[in-house]
Amino acid sequence: MTSGCNKLDVYDWLADMDMPTNYKPFNIVEVRFKGSRKDFYVNPDNLYLEMGEMVAVEPNTGGYDIGHVSMTGELVRLQLKKNNVDPSAVSKKVYRKVTDADIKKWQAAKDLEWETMHKARKMALDLGLSMKISDVDFQGDKSKATFYYTADGRVDFRELIKRMAEAFRVRIEMRQIGMRQEASRLGGIGSCGRELCCSTWLTDFKTVSTSAARYQNLSLNTLKLAGQCGKLKCCLNYELDSYMDALKDIPNNIERIETQKGTAFLQKTDIFKKLMWFSYPGEENWIPLTTDRVKEIHQLNKEGVRPDDIGAVVIETVEEKPVSYDYENVVGQDSLTRLDERNKKKKRSNKSKRKGGGKKETKEAAAPEASGREAKVSGQKQAAPKQGAEAPGTGNGKPAKARKRSPGRQRKGKAGGQQQTKPQDG
Repeated sequence: MTSGCNKLDVYDWLADMDMPTNYKPFNIVEVRFKGSRKDFYVNPDNLYLEMGEMVAVEPNTGGYDIGHVSMTGELVRLQLKKNNVDPSAVSKKVYRKVTDADIKKWQAAKDLEWETMHKARKMALDLGLSMKISDVDFQGDKSKATFYYTADGRVDFRELIKRMAEAFRVRIEMRQIGMRQEASRLGGIGSCGRELCCSTWLTDFKTVSTSAARYQNLSLNTLKLAGQCGKLKCCLNYELDSYMDALKDIPNNIERIETQKGTAFLQKTDIFKKLMWFSYPGEENWIPLTTDRVKEIHQLNKEGVRPDDIGAVVIETVEEKPVSYDYENVVGQDSLTRLDERNKKKKRSNKSKRKGGGKKETKEAAAPEASGREAKVSGQKQAAPKQGAEAPGTGNGKPAKARKRSPGRQRKGKAGGQQQTKPQDG
């Protein structure tokens, strides 16, 4: 049950009107029950009833049933006229307003419906009946249960009724409904993301054929075109009249046209813009033509004439203009992606900060390495021996022979920056 769009809800547009002083209220009210069931009842005691109030009414069989008042007053008179119902033919009565005991009994009966339905389904499977029990509706006094089922053909459920009467101890009524009525009673969400039309506002079911899909250039895929009831979707008929009106100006059975350049084949048709796209074999470009021009060329081809100019239509590309608001957008709440842009700017600034910090660190780390290299190079320059240098004296005034050093020691000395002194003269 939806609160906004529901076929069981009624807006009383006569409620605020002042009636004459000697006005006698209309004594018939409309009462709704579970599902989409509604019926008219006479109010013999002239009870003051408001819309949505629970009342005990007379059912088709013995006992009483409980429902909600859906319409009162002069609106009921108009509804009777719309449904072609004679007010004098309404015979069932409104007994009383419900009491606490009636509400408790009615609630207990409604709580049994789910369990009763599953038990009845199990009984039908045990008997091997090809039927599907989709819903159960208990009467308000818990004395009768109506089982709604769907089946492809006639079903012999006499044995099933005997077993259910023994198990549930109530009067049993079996009522066969169609697939669309089953979806209307159960409800659900369609592929469009909205509640089913049949369970909200659609009251009559018109036949839907596959030609409705062909006229609208829809793919004949049964999985996409079928609703939850397994039949074709009722919404295929909603825009069918608009497509039929637009197709009146489209030429039929024109699949190709002949020109001096060659034969052009039809590739696409836009019935609302009244354009038809043709293309030559081996070419990827499609040529748009108006329907009047296609009819003209087709007539010339019948006369054996091939025109030189095909008369292509120049399709202008419309540039998107910036949206201008009549008010000042102070907080920037007109854009749905305003938060995304802000997050992107934050991410870019964070990335730039990270890149800048990393470059500074690498420069600082490279600085000590460069100073170390310079120190090594300067040490090497200072440690290089001069040509003709002699070993230091031994103390007797005679020059001593220079010792032979290994290559490793020479490198070590050079790297260490050791200086060699000249021998002193005796």
